[in-house]
Amino acid sequence: MNASKPDQQGILPRDLFAGKTVFVTGGGSGINLGIARTFAGLGAKVSATSADVRMPDQLQSAMNASRDTLGDIDVLVCGAAGNFLVKGENLSFNGFKTVVDIDLVGSFNASRIAFDQLKRTRGSILFVTAPMAMMPHAYQAHVGPAKAGVEMLMKNLALEWGPYGIRSNSIIPGFVGDTEGMRRISSTKDSGDFVANIPLRRMGVTQEIGEAAAFLASPLAAYITGTSLWVDGGQALSGSGFFNANSAAFLGNATGA
Repeated sequence: MNASKPDQQGILPRDLFAGKTVFVTGGGSGINLGIARTFAGLGAKVSATSADVRMPDQLQSAMNASRDTLGDIDVLVCGAAGNFLVKGENLSFNGFKTVVDIDLVGSFNASRIAFDQLKRTRGSILFVTAPMAMMPHAYQAHVGPAKAGVEMLMKNLALEWGPYGIRSNSIIPGFVGDTEGMRRISSTKDSGDFVANIPLRRMGVTQEIGEAAAFLASPLAAYITGTSLWVDGGQALSGSGFFNANSAAFLGNATGA
């Protein structure tokens, strides 16, 4: 069974974020683009930067330009990330550092630079993490530590910045079918194998991640901070075994092993 996504049109007011500024890192594609589109569809002014999140000067310039054009940031989405499948013994020093720098250091850079604007708006930070932050996944020795660090950064900022009215939460997506990354990983197996390992018997779509982000950033979640929201159809309940086996097959086909 491959259930379809429920029709959720009209549930959230189309002007829910009217007059609000949303700044998205990594918003050019995939899940983060879906988040940016959802906020735009709910009336927000969206700035999806192409700056390198590893470079504070670039981020500062981008956020200054966003402020001057759109106003202070009300919602910061830290979504920029790097990932690839690799065996731990083949993971290069630079490969490990690059993922940690993009995911963890980049998330800190964005949060730290946005702080003054978020303080003025009593805004919200949303971190896009991954199941690898919460449980070990094979061939993800770089991603797991990076995303786990982002999860703890989220909690620390929720604790410290709560008195300023700034909320900090994370979203943990599962298999999202309408992304290039998912299309690449699933190319070696029938998509039915993936949905069979998801209790809701379907993959998610980027719109659903965007809707979860909109909820967490909205007044509906005004008393929610320091929380990790799984948006995965229950996928994590069965652990990482399927991911591990499929990734091993993917790597074997890619290397001819």
